Amino acid sequence: EEAPPLNEFIPPPECPVFEPSWEEFADPFAYINKIRPIAEKTGICKIRPPPDWQPPFACDVDRLKFTPRIQRLNELEAQTRVKLNFLDQIAKFWELQGCTLKIPHVERKILDLYQLNKLVNEEGGFEAVCRERRWTRISVKMGFAPGKAIGSHLRAHYERILYPYKLFQTGDNLPRATLTNDTKDKEYTPHDLPQRQSVQPQETCSIARRAKRMGSERIKSEPGEDCENRPNLRRRMGTYSVKPEPGKNKAKKRGVDQYMCLVCGSGTAEDRLLLCDGCDDSYHIFCLIPPLHDVPKGDWRCPKCLAQECGKPAVAFGFEQASRSYTLQSFGDMADSFKSDYFNMPVHMVPTELVEKEFWRLVSTIEEDVTVEYGADIASKEFGSGFPVRNGHFEVSPEDKHYLSSGWNLNNMPVLDASVLTHVTADICGMKLPWLYVGMCFSSFCWHIEDHWSYSINYLHWGEPKTWYGAPGYAAEHLESVMKNLAPELFESQPDLLHQLVTIMNPNTLMNNGVPIYRTNQCAGEFVITFPRAYHSGFNQGFNFAEAVNFCTMDWMPIGRKCVAHYRELSRYCVFSHDEMVCNMACKAETMDVDLAAAVQKEMTIMVYEEEKLRERIKKMGVVQSRQVDYEVLPDEEQQCCKCRTTCYLSGITCACSPDKMVCLYHAQDLCSCPRSNLTLRYKFTLDELYSMMTSVTQRAESYKDWVCNVQEILENKGHKRELHSLVEQAETKFPPTSLLDQLRVVTTEADKVAVMAQQLLNGKRQTRYRSGGGKSQNQNELTVEELRSFVRQFDNLPCNIRQAPLLKDLLTRVDDFQQRSERVLSDDSPSPLELQDLLDVSLGLDVELPQLPLLRERLEQARWLEAVQQASSRPESLCLDTMRRLIDQGVGLAPHSSVERAMARLQELLTVSEQWEERALSLMEARPYHSMDTLDAALQEVENIPAYLPNCLQLKDVITKAKKWLHEAEALQLGGRIPVLDSLSELVLRAEGIPARLDPLSRLEALVSDIQTWKESAAKTFLLKNSPFSLLEVLCPRCDVGTGQQKSRSKKAKEAPQIGKKSSTKLESLCDVERALSESKDSASAMATLAEVRQREMEILLSLRASNESKLLPAENCCALSICVCQKAPSGSMLQCELCREVFHCGCVTTTTELEYGQAWLCPLCQRSRKPPLDKVLPLLASLQRIRVRLPEGDALRFLIERTVRWQHRVQQASTEGVLEEVTKMVNSSLKNEAGNAQSKRTKRRKESSDSQHSEKAKKCRKKKSKKSKERSEETKRTCSPTHTVSDPAPSDSEEDYSLCAAPWCREPEGDEVSLTSVDYIQGLYRRTRVLTG
Repeated sequence: EEAPPLNEFIPPPECPVFEPSWEEFADPFAYINKIRPIAEKTGICKIRPPPDWQPPFACDVDRLKFTPRIQRLNELEAQTRVKLNFLDQIAKFWELQGCTLKIPHVERKILDLYQLNKLVNEEGGFEAVCRERRWTRISVKMGFAPGKAIGSHLRAHYERILYPYKLFQTGDNLPRATLTNDTKDKEYTPHDLPQRQSVQPQETCSIARRAKRMGSERIKSEPGEDCENRPNLRRRMGTYSVKPEPGKNKAKKRGVDQYMCLVCGSGTAEDRLLLCDGCDDSYHIFCLIPPLHDVPKGDWRCPKCLAQECGKPAVAFGFEQASRSYTLQSFGDMADSFKSDYFNMPVHMVPTELVEKEFWRLVSTIEEDVTVEYGADIASKEFGSGFPVRNGHFEVSPEDKHYLSSGWNLNNMPVLDASVLTHVTADICGMKLPWLYVGMCFSSFCWHIEDHWSYSINYLHWGEPKTWYGAPGYAAEHLESVMKNLAPELFESQPDLLHQLVTIMNPNTLMNNGVPIYRTNQCAGEFVITFPRAYHSGFNQGFNFAEAVNFCTMDWMPIGRKCVAHYRELSRYCVFSHDEMVCNMACKAETMDVDLAAAVQKEMTIMVYEEEKLRERIKKMGVVQSRQVDYEVLPDEEQQCCKCRTTCYLSGITCACSPDKMVCLYHAQDLCSCPRSNLTLRYKFTLDELYSMMTSVTQRAESYKDWVCNVQEILENKGHKRELHSLVEQAETKFPPTSLLDQLRVVTTEADKVAVMAQQLLNGKRQTRYRSGGGKSQNQNELTVEELRSFVRQFDNLPCNIRQAPLLKDLLTRVDDFQQRSERVLSDDSPSPLELQDLLDVSLGLDVELPQLPLLRERLEQARWLEAVQQASSRPESLCLDTMRRLIDQGVGLAPHSSVERAMARLQELLTVSEQWEERALSLMEARPYHSMDTLDAALQEVENIPAYLPNCLQLKDVITKAKKWLHEAEALQLGGRIPVLDSLSELVLRAEGIPARLDPLSRLEALVSDIQTWKESAAKTFLLKNSPFSLLEVLCPRCDVGTGQQKSRSKKAKEAPQIGKKSSTKLESLCDVERALSESKDSASAMATLAEVRQREMEILLSLRASNESKLLPAENCCALSICVCQKAPSGSMLQCELCREVFHCGCVTTTTELEYGQAWLCPLCQRSRKPPLDKVLPLLASLQRIRVRLPEGDALRFLIERTVRWQHRVQQASTEGVLEEVTKMVNSSLKNEAGNAQSKRTKRRKESSDSQHSEKAKKCRKKKSKKSKERSEETKRTCSPTHTVSDPAPSDSEEDYSLCAAPWCREPEGDEVSLTSVDYIQGLYRRTRVLTG
């Protein structure tokens, strides 16, 4: 008896989970082969990569657009689908009878009609159950409690609903019965599974729906609905109750004579005459079996059409494609929305156990329909793999480059050297090229095994977990038989149902029937591997993205050949040719892995012998024609056997009657009915070629076998060590790593190790040394003295002889001598470091474990440390804090000893005192305000008694030295009433900033510097123009750069003008030179001499500049060739002439002062350098500077300027006393008036008439009359001038012609009335000097 179904899902046991190390993870197939003995027992396993293995997600998300499959959960489960198919048949039967199936409720549960029908059939049928009164027994089997008279209800429901269908199936006559429904019965909606496979759902249909199948709310069709327009696809939320079509009455009233009842042959009782909606045959309702009481409201079929409709064969079940395509984003939004709505909580909070139990509940119920979608089998070749690939669209960062070649990259795994799929030439999507899977909650993959029973590997890139169930390969046939027994109806219509990936079965059901099932939850970043012929299924916990591919190792090859034979029995297509793969590998026998060669040899042997046997049988059948062909050039469909659909690669049979058809050698008799002599054997290789290929593979495999025999012989008979090395080298060059090779390496390495150790023990040449302290490293695994004695006795156990054995006895003697000397030295209280080192050096040649070595090293370290402390204490000047700390740190690490402890105490005391004084010295220097010199001196005296090198204390000493030197210089600065120079004062104040000590004179010196700065600001406001580019010193000093801005564009004639004052010093050519000379001058007298020299140079350069500028004013043939003004262009328009430098400027190129009075001199921008303050404002500046009593270049220049001004005023007063000034004033006023009225017309006229000659003659006459008086006045002027400053007076050097002509531009006529030229020249010299002073 079958137990009632379990109410709750019980999870199967977990499959093994592996976590490889980085070393194990480096070789995928080696690791899979390592875990295979464990994992293949469960069929599936999970692998967690190392935590740092996180490949980037490289799929082209923007291009990824897919159409998912529609999955209705309760149609996936095999037993549930059987029930749904049965109910659909019952519903169809009653629908064709014009009735609607409604499933009754029993004990407030929907009655399981399928189980009721199955139990009644098992009990012998309806009549037998009624006769033997077994309805109570059936009710108990269905899970109802006994004693409630449920059996009678079950009988009534069976007799009313199922019994007519049972009689219809057996063909018996039906007793009088009709389908009457109770008001509590729920209307059943057929699934119409066969019809729905070719029908796409509407765009507006919900993608995931959960509805009560037996809900009371149904969609009612309106009266008069056209039955012909009824859709084949039954809606999930309701069903269609078909009503009679308007205008087509079941009881024909018009033309009744044309219809006759096929039972009684009469056309009477036309109101009770029915017309079949299928074939238009007519029947009386009372002639039918069973007779009908009334005319059916829906469609009605006659018995003949009913048998035809219900007898149609079932259509194979398959998944529908969704009506819309998704992007990854849109599918994710839909999936998350569905899961959160279904469980009424955020997706990440739903427990996996809850989802698992709900999934198996949904697939096992017919009362609820939940529809989901699954993006399965998406080709990575089209949209890109989730792993990065070379030459892909995804740009891989440098740190992720190693993922491109990783063996765990699913694009690489199928084509690695260890995968035999490498030898399959075609790119098989899903096997050699990965497939992508985009899942949502409840989307599932059904029970299946991989093509050709290969391995598969699945990697979950991201998203929610994927739940897996698996059965080991040895249980595959058991699982298939269980599913066939539990759902035979499905396999009758689809024998290869398990190959279609459309059917699942509850793991609990399989486990109850003896099938071992294991489960796991695959999380993001984890691999799941399925092993050959291991059935597996599962579902997704939510939105995720996975990638899967197949691979085959050499252990799979026998399984793959069995799979091909199994496919031949099922007439199933092969994905690739197994024989082709084997032949491709055999062609590469010389370079083949020896283990693979052994496997290929077995495959080749089976394949060749079988092929030879089949060809011999074909030959006996009478097939004599043969032809060699290349099957690889044929299309895939032409390589398949038309009988069993297997791929023909080695040979095939064709006939001329059907050249497009071919059969394999197993089905030669099934090709056609032609004589056997007409058949042709088409083969790829001859038998000789096949044997040759097999021989090459055998040689490769046999060479390894020969090597194995040699290894075993040597290990058993103790060969020479050289022979062991030879075998290892031979294996490393020809054969892959094997356990035997590893064993041989271990033996050889052990022999080498013993020989090397023996030699090292003899000559003391171990590579690793502890040379800094003598002796050997403590990390070495060395022999003890006792082990050394037994070392020689162990040589006999090795597979070779060691020649160093006789020499080891001498080593023992030296070891004993070393131990005696060590005990003697260690007994001394203060051994010498040299003696200790000598013992440790001796131990270098004794590569055995010596127990005295650690103590010798300790005593050596102590002796060396005490020696270092003594040496450091003997040189206090180099004993710094770091040295003391280092020695103390070294002493702390030493073994305890009285001498060490005493030295440590002394060092610690000295370090403490030194650190305290270092901190105190630093605090004294960093204190604000600074400490007095007395305080610093007192601290310094205490520090000098400490025998150590203290940087801060030395710095304090340096500060005191600098402070004393500074005070001495400050006192000497004004010693004897000397006036200090500003630079010396500023330098002294600046130096004081770097001395962290209290300096009493500093405040006074800083006040002097501040007063000087204030004085300079006042002087600058007095002299400097607004926004003046000149410094105060530039304005006060005589000019060193007269005409520098204009000399750059002088004409050649100006450059050739005679230079005056070539004897001037070249050391004062710039303001910097003058400033440096003034700063370096010892007193005011030397500063005045320097400024007088600069003034002399200024006058010389100014006179040269005036001569150069006035030479341009001489008449020229082409005035346009002149270059004047700051713009260096020809004269034009209104012009201005500088009174001082005589340069001519365009009015538009320079700014003119609007307040300039008529006749007042105008100076160009280069000559106008200061405000020209009155003398009464300048004298207080000099007086305030004298009160400050500090010399500075600006002060010397101001003093020199005032002296020049006073001298000039004196000369002016002298000229006024002699009456010369009044005469010149009258002459100038008269000239200015004439110039204002006639200057412009005269210039224009003279330019046109070119009257330069007349002008010259008139000028000469005037000069002849005045020459004598002019000379006399000049001599008198020289006598009246101060003899000290005659050199700087420019009057004697001025040309008489210059000052006898009119000053107006371009006018060369004598100006005004004739006056005393001597007086005029004298006054003009004074006037010019005035411009120089004030300019």
